[in-house]
Amino acid sequence: MEIKQNMQVAIDGPASAGKSTVAKIIANKLSFVYIDTGAMYRACTVIAKRHGIDYGDEEKILQAINEDGIELKSENGEQKVYSAGEDISLEIRTPEISANVSQVSALPKIRKKMVDLQRKMAGEVSVIMDGRDIGTTVLPNAEVKIFLIASARSRAERRMLDFKERGIKTDQTVEEIEADIAERDYKDSHRKISPLKKAKDAIEIDTTNMTIDEVVNEILMKIQRKEKSLKK
Repeated sequence: MEIKQNMQVAIDGPASAGKSTVAKIIANKLSFVYIDTGAMYRACTVIAKRHGIDYGDEEKILQAINEDGIELKSENGEQKVYSAGEDISLEIRTPEISANVSQVSALPKIRKKMVDLQRKMAGEVSVIMDGRDIGTTVLPNAEVKIFLIASARSRAERRMLDFKERGIKTDQTVEEIEADIAERDYKDSHRKISPLKKAKDAIEIDTTNMTIDEVVNEILMKIQRKEKSLKK
């Protein structure tokens, strides 16, 4: 499939709803630039951890981010996350980071810095960006907005599988991961700055009982339809 004009696609939704997985596949199929905003906030959390900074200390975290930097790189078809010249792609997915990223991402100055960086990355190219406030805050004028949802249990099972596939060791049970996900859903949807919520013009897709291919194909159809409507 080829999209002949620049287009912005925003995919939002709660943790482990499948946003990053489908966004990567779609970006590859359409030759779009893919930006994983969740990975950027996780990188901020890793930076705080590595510097021994309290996850609520906004000024010190911001200073450390300015010192270490955050860079997204595409390597062999995979997005890698670097900070201070080191690949932290695996570290950002560890349980401790998952448990604390909501607190860091809720800090106003951290969000402003990341949103500015995300908009800069979007630039003048076709982009697909996933996160929690893309359609509402980062790219409010995106031509296609998708909001993915799934049951907390199915998301917990996906996260457990993801840990195994990445070789990340965890002592957590599926039930404990499910509880963590439910807690993060609450934090993300109740934060004061850019809370997790569906944009008014976003299309909601429940991925609980869908395969990855089914979700990808449905979103691709939405993009195709939008492109055709823009040509009229």
